[in-house]
Amino acid sequence: MAQYNGSAGDLKGRQIAFVLILLVVLVLGSQTVPLYSDWLWFDEVKLTNVFVTMLTTQLTLAFAFGLTFAVLLYVNLYLASRLTATDALLEVEDRFGLPSRLVIEPYFRQLLIPGVLGLGVLSAFRASAAWERYIRFANALPFDIADPIFRQDIGFYVFKLPFLSFLYGWLISSVILILFVTALTYVLFRGIQITTRGPIISRLARTHLLVLGALLFLIKAVGYRLDTYQLLYSPHGIVFGAGYSDINANLPALNFLMILAIFVALLCIAQIFQRGWRLVLVGIGMLVLASVIGLGLYPGFIQRFRVVPNEIVAESPYITHNIHFTRQAYGLDRIDEREFPAEETLTREDLRRNDLTIKNIRLWDHRPLLTTYGQLQEIRTYYKFMDVDNDRYQIDGEYRQVMLSAREMSQQHLPGRSWINEHLIFTHGYGVVLGPVNRVTPEGLPEFLIKDIPPVSTTPIKVTRPEIYYSEVANDYVIVKTQAQELDYPSGDKNVYSTYTGEGGVPLTTLGRKLLFATRFGTLKILLSQDLTLDSRIMYHRQISERVQKAAPFLSFDRDAYLVIAKDGRLFWIIDAYTISDMYPYSEPIRGVGNYIRNSVKAVVDAYNGSLSFYIADPTDPVIKAYDRAFPGLFQPLEAMPDDLKTHLRYPQGMFNIQARLYSTYHMQDPQVFYNKEDLWSIPAEMEPYYTIMRLPDETKEEFILLLPFTPNKKDNMIAWLAARSDPPHYGKLTAFNFPKAKLVYGPRQINARIDQDSFISQQLSLWSQRGSTVIRGSMLAIPIERSLLYVQPLYLAAEKGSLPELKRIIVAHGNQIAMEETLEAAMARVFGGAARGPVATMIPPSAAAIPQVDSSLKALASRAYDHYTRAQDLLRQGNFAGYGEEVKRLESALKELRARAGK
Repeated sequence: MAQYNGSAGDLKGRQIAFVLILLVVLVLGSQTVPLYSDWLWFDEVKLTNVFVTMLTTQLTLAFAFGLTFAVLLYVNLYLASRLTATDALLEVEDRFGLPSRLVIEPYFRQLLIPGVLGLGVLSAFRASAAWERYIRFANALPFDIADPIFRQDIGFYVFKLPFLSFLYGWLISSVILILFVTALTYVLFRGIQITTRGPIISRLARTHLLVLGALLFLIKAVGYRLDTYQLLYSPHGIVFGAGYSDINANLPALNFLMILAIFVALLCIAQIFQRGWRLVLVGIGMLVLASVIGLGLYPGFIQRFRVVPNEIVAESPYITHNIHFTRQAYGLDRIDEREFPAEETLTREDLRRNDLTIKNIRLWDHRPLLTTYGQLQEIRTYYKFMDVDNDRYQIDGEYRQVMLSAREMSQQHLPGRSWINEHLIFTHGYGVVLGPVNRVTPEGLPEFLIKDIPPVSTTPIKVTRPEIYYSEVANDYVIVKTQAQELDYPSGDKNVYSTYTGEGGVPLTTLGRKLLFATRFGTLKILLSQDLTLDSRIMYHRQISERVQKAAPFLSFDRDAYLVIAKDGRLFWIIDAYTISDMYPYSEPIRGVGNYIRNSVKAVVDAYNGSLSFYIADPTDPVIKAYDRAFPGLFQPLEAMPDDLKTHLRYPQGMFNIQARLYSTYHMQDPQVFYNKEDLWSIPAEMEPYYTIMRLPDETKEEFILLLPFTPNKKDNMIAWLAARSDPPHYGKLTAFNFPKAKLVYGPRQINARIDQDSFISQQLSLWSQRGSTVIRGSMLAIPIERSLLYVQPLYLAAEKGSLPELKRIIVAHGNQIAMEETLEAAMARVFGGAARGPVATMIPPSAAAIPQVDSSLKALASRAYDHYTRAQDLLRQGNFAGYGEEVKRLESALKELRARAGK
């Protein structure tokens, strides 16, 4: 009967083992399809070395850590099951009612290897997820900057400490798990018995567990050592990083606990040779008591009675560390600071000298412009403009700022959403729209330099390859070069069809590949479709942000990719990439970013072929140099970028936002001033950084600049502005222009308040609103010119139904002068007197040939009418309604006379 039970146990054990092995195989096998399809994708973009490096690193870590854990667990469980065989206790007083070890042993023998392998696989998965930490660890480089406490190079914290922390966490959790499972095994095999007289432990079981305990406390000692470095990221002080109590209380306590943990490990070894558990219990008690006192009570005592009474004196050195390392980590130490007098003496001659700046003042905000583009140029419901980008081009020999947007395909807006439509026919967007930032039609709509389908250009900028297969829209996969013709573009009531001729996509040359992608995308149509040929290619990962992230997952990418028209008319996407870390000592962290950032890479994606190129924009960054070592061939020097793309590089708005936000606090470098927040700045509410073409003070040439003003905290006057330069040879340089602190300089909010208080402007705005139109106030732009500031704000009108924003008025403010007119030229003429130069005009005049000749008497009459109108507006602003009414009557009389003469 006993033999029968043993055979049944063996059978059940084998069944359970088979199920466990099958689960492991299924888990690993489920990764085959995405793994192979990823390999084909990396092969398409010619980055197989990146894929191989990432995969081999993950597999190496998984194998090494998984196998190590499995071997350690197996050895300990095997010993636990065998040691009790020679030192077994009598199976008496079993309070748990466990089966006899004769019953347990066959199951244990069958499940030991599958169970150990299963847990090893889980450990392997955990280790493989740390591949990026290991990449940095294995390719660590020095920053040549030492931290102020331990004098370690910053490279140790950025590259090595994250992996060492992972290794510590893996070791201690593995030993705890092994200790627990080993103890459980001893319970099952009666090496440990719980009786009414208390637990009874065999001698060998006790020795085994004490050795594991000693190992656990040794690893804990290493953890205490690593915790000392983690003090440099303490969030508990008045600034981020180790403060007075951290250095003078927590650090000594951690060093003591490290020594004490080693001592407890020795006590565990000593306890093997003595009866009972007294030494171990005393050691653990000491460790717990020291942790409570050293890491809880003592630091709190120091903080309350030593730091708080004289906080600025105690914390001043650590505030200095925080300021110094935060400025380093975000590149704030590279900002050049200058004085800006903010005078109110701007003249017409100054405007003439800065003619190019005036001509490039942006009158179109991207939000109303995006709506207008959508209604005027989407052409079909399935085309969408997702974003409007700012850029600059040489147009007719002039440096001009433009706004452009790609006409992208949106599969979710297709009128008929069949598989053939979504994946074979409607495969790509088509063309772009492009216009100057300051040009307006008589109807208040934007002027187009490139528009329509196919693209029609009125400038030397031509689009020769308008098809957009890779875009910002998150579309699904498409298959090209099929028997089903692709829609190229609509033409009236008909459509024009085409066939893809590029090299983008993975070839579907075999039945196996069709089966692969049918499995990958969960549809049999790929396998069964008669439209696919041997030349067919499948395109996936087509969204720009997804595509670059797939190729370089260790980089962080900007949210805004922007489109560039190359010299040969092809379309390219450029997206900024960042190297980031949250392990820069003493540096203030930003949620979602970390506490170190560099714009080290510019990624370029061909909108037609999907090819990828990564260029190193900041070769001084140690992090990108480490990745360049880890992934040879992935990155190219910036000098290798084609010149027609390089001229369109711009300072990224995302990074500029982060730097500006921090600079509003960290421009204060004196710890006393920083502590008291005496000179804290703010970014004006509802104001975003904006690109403009302007000539910086003391410079001789206009540049493409990213600009943002600052105001004192909780005040509205302007105190400074920050500029990022985008044109070579000054690309990436930041300059802060500080205003005199004793001088009142109107800020954006104060200008807005003065606009609202202007009787004429407020009355006009109210009148438009009463007529059922929505008044959209554009961004307030502060344009530095010479040594002064010029404020410009566009006003748009949109009907509440069928919103089509139209640019109707321009508000210009300088000093105490404010004017609102139909054109920028007229508004500036009102502010500065006289007429500005012709190129300032924002309204497109009708053709000169269409204007009939007018005799001198009619010109004089029209001039008189305009004078009456001007005086009427001035009287209205002054609140002189009686005088306003008289001037309106005179204007009416002049207009009637003008009409009578014109009728003759």
